[in-house]
Amino acid sequence: MELKRVVVTGLGALTPIGNSVSEYWDGLINGVSGAAPITSFDTTKFKTKFACEVKNFSADAFLGRKDARKLDPFVHYALYATDEAIKDAGLDFSKLDTSRIGVIWGSGIGGLKTFLDEVTGFARGDGTPQINPFFIPKMIADIAPGHISIKYGLRGPNFTTVSACASSNNALIDAFTYIRMGKANMFVSGGSEAIINEAGIGGFNAMHALSTRNDDPSTASRPFDLDRDGFVAGEGAGTIILEELGHAIKRGAKIYAELIGGGLSADAYHMTAPHPDGHGAAFAMREALLDANIDPTEIDYVNVHGTSTPIGDPQEIKAIQSIYGDHAFNINISSTKSMTGHLLGAAGAVEAIATILAIKNGIIPPTINHFTDDPAFDPRINFTFNQAQKRDVRVAQSNGFGFGGHNSSVIFKKYED
Repeated sequence: MELKRVVVTGLGALTPIGNSVSEYWDGLINGVSGAAPITSFDTTKFKTKFACEVKNFSADAFLGRKDARKLDPFVHYALYATDEAIKDAGLDFSKLDTSRIGVIWGSGIGGLKTFLDEVTGFARGDGTPQINPFFIPKMIADIAPGHISIKYGLRGPNFTTVSACASSNNALIDAFTYIRMGKANMFVSGGSEAIINEAGIGGFNAMHALSTRNDDPSTASRPFDLDRDGFVAGEGAGTIILEELGHAIKRGAKIYAELIGGGLSADAYHMTAPHPDGHGAAFAMREALLDANIDPTEIDYVNVHGTSTPIGDPQEIKAIQSIYGDHAFNINISSTKSMTGHLLGAAGAVEAIATILAIKNGIIPPTINHFTDDPAFDPRINFTFNQAQKRDVRVAQSNGFGFGGHNSSVIFKKYED
């Protein structure tokens, strides 16, 4: 069977550094930090008092107060980013076969705010269950693609991928696979997350996973810096319209890039810690290269998982060096989490958008907040520290790794006829 080619025809983003793709990209290339003191709850008793929150966003204004109240914030974010992506792609679903258009969405946790509100509300009461009838349908992680399909009448495959911080990369790979096998013409794919609340911040604090640099939030996310002390929580959504090439050409769609490969693996090592030698990450990256049928020397840029944790950052670089050898020194590497924070299940999609735009615009977004070199890293590696760099990017890779040992990697290429 001849596999179909899959291209990107629409993008949408809601991030801590911009509420549209253009704002997000401007924030990236200008090295803007989205980290600031948390505004959504009282952090007095919390170890970490800052995060990368979405700013100047009103679900009531976007959806109307009545509809917004029926949905968790992670669904608000999903619908908002998808609205932009669909408009960007110039889609008129009345002219398309919607049975051949699906939604595959990633979220690591789903409706955490809804769960928190209902449980704490019950605890404050007299023990009599007074549960909101929207509790379950607001909370479950699969509800985001459900609402997207309902809003636009999309009747193709519809489900959520849950693999912690690899979730939306998994969603993209699944959508890619369905299209290239001829089972669908198009997918709305991506991910969303909304965990900046007492449960999310408290839970990650209990794991000692978050930075506690409360005196200087804007520089707290420091991937690959000697003084990194944990990740910075982020929130938001990214939507990517993936489409079979012939279908896109027939309707005259603009094409950002081509998705050419995806790789998945498991560390099979530890509940939360990555394998110290990066074996699982390397395997996923290698599988993506094999799937794309390209030589490793063709890679120009890797948007790394790069969470700013003491353990995670070195294992990813070990993985890159084990695969690319000396070519690792010719690649631009950057962690856009230094600006957006870690969007967990939405990270893969949001960072894939950054990777696609690096190809389209010939600019590598930087890894900001670098102050002190870590001797654990070879000084020949180009981390794109502190300033964006111009470069012709033909092929780029984006990585996402999650608790449970889930590893994912996707590869995009400049579109050529």
